[in-house]
Amino acid sequence: MALTEKACRDAKPREKVYLLSDGDGLSLEIRPNGKKYWISRIRSGGAEKRRSLGVYPTVPAKEARRRNTELRESGILEAGERFGSIAEEWFQRRAEGRLADSYSAKLRYRLDKYVLPALGSTPIRAVSSADVLAICRAIEDAGIIETAHRIRQLVGQIFRYAIATGRAKNDPTSALYGALTPSKSRHFATFTVREDVQRLLRAIDAYPYPVTRLALFFSVYSFARPGEVRKAEWSEIDSDLWRCPPEKMKGRRPHLVPVSPQLAAVLEALRLFTGHQCWLFPSTRNDGRAMSENTVRAALRSLGFGNDEISPHGFRGMASTILHENGWPTEVVELQLAHADRNAVRASYNHAERLQERREMMNWWGSWLQSLLK
Repeated sequence: MALTEKACRDAKPREKVYLLSDGDGLSLEIRPNGKKYWISRIRSGGAEKRRSLGVYPTVPAKEARRRNTELRESGILEAGERFGSIAEEWFQRRAEGRLADSYSAKLRYRLDKYVLPALGSTPIRAVSSADVLAICRAIEDAGIIETAHRIRQLVGQIFRYAIATGRAKNDPTSALYGALTPSKSRHFATFTVREDVQRLLRAIDAYPYPVTRLALFFSVYSFARPGEVRKAEWSEIDSDLWRCPPEKMKGRRPHLVPVSPQLAAVLEALRLFTGHQCWLFPSTRNDGRAMSENTVRAALRSLGFGNDEISPHGFRGMASTILHENGWPTEVVELQLAHADRNAVRASYNHAERLQERREMMNWWGSWLQSLLK
């Protein structure tokens, strides 16, 4: 006998997991924590195979029956087409020899704790935006808002891999922008998807005003704060380092920016225009002041990028996200971002700390960006 919505809604958790049958192999699984999952059980070759069809009440009974029917009509999917199998494949390719151990461990933890229990056995093409939202909502309810955003990003990465390998047609996480509780920390508009970054760089490369164009590239390659960029002086450039004095830094501590070959090329081109002046980027009014704080922002707007897409400060978020995704250790990224250390004992850190790693990271960042311009 088919389950009514009332029966689904009123089902209470017990000490152990139990099932309420809906017929045709479809059951509602009620777990001790109160979560309810639609499960399709199919016998094949003498063995029972289970498929998760979503979370109740996000997926109501009628939708669960439709998914169950569709699954049975299309036959048993191969293991490689289940979300969990593709997630494991993605993780192995992502982590093997490429990610720092600490970051790899974080991804593994998030997959095992939040994602795979809910979606692991579900056919990847059956995973909906509502399924992903249900996972994120449960995390939000636990009070860990930032983790909910991380999980959406993680699932999105797996889906983009599945699309690239021909096993999914769309990314359901793309419909969740704006659906989650905003993080308490301020996020500046930015790009983190390769294609968007490439579109940005190519637009900058075509910008007609050379000094502003170079300011844009300088900002992207260095990912320093906008105020630090526009007030940079030629006297601060010391061979392969940009030495930012403490009075110009947000944390009032000196900061070093390793000059990658790509950033060095920007400086070489810039010397032809402003090398005889104090500022790298002087005001166009020739009044002895540095470039206006609105110059780079206005250039982005003239290139067609809106406030909700990218901001000058967003170059920092772009670098941070992509560097983390490519396995660079958080501490190295944070040091290069000149973020204040929350540990009071370490608040007066040596500004040259882990400088060799930072050089390597900045060279990688410059090369990655340059590859998008080819």
